[in-house]
Amino acid sequence: MSRGLAWLYVVGGGLGLAAAVALILEKLAVLADPTHVPLCSLNPIVSCGSVMDSPQAAAFGFPNPLIGVAAFAVVVTVGVVGLLGFEPPRWFRIGMQVGVTFGVVFVHWLIVASLYDIRALCPYCMVVWVVMIPLFWYTTLDTFELPTLRKLHSTVLVLWYAVIAALVLQAFWSFWTS
Repeated sequence: MSRGLAWLYVVGGGLGLAAAVALILEKLAVLADPTHVPLCSLNPIVSCGSVMDSPQAAAFGFPNPLIGVAAFAVVVTVGVVGLLGFEPPRWFRIGMQVGVTFGVVFVHWLIVASLYDIRALCPYCMVVWVVMIPLFWYTTLDTFELPTLRKLHSTVLVLWYAVIAALVLQAFWSFWTS
């Protein structure tokens, strides 16, 4: 594992973990006091409360951030041991690939749900969106050793983020322009 990938796991995993923990704390606050307005609910569009109350927020029957806490803790741990010199065997790298692939697919399902079903954005969720993409992309480049795509690594990320930003702008255009 390269030092760059290990650092990405530590930093990206740490940001994802922090966002997942923040969401859990907000969810617990709402459960304790149904009148609680989450700190991340700023207006009708940027509203964690709307997202937390949606069926998509518990896709597997429990709050999604619990998946994030477990998964991002693993990512951070792998990054830390990578910085200490751990060279993962092939089976381990494929396991990480399976995990980040599930994560990026799940996140994109949640992006679509946020934009077109829930019609609200959760800032903590968007942090997870932002970190899952490079976690998936660089794990994929590492696992499958794709030299041609490796040369275009940042271009792919910029285009990926640009498409999501365009979708967000399009979905909420009437709000942004009013």
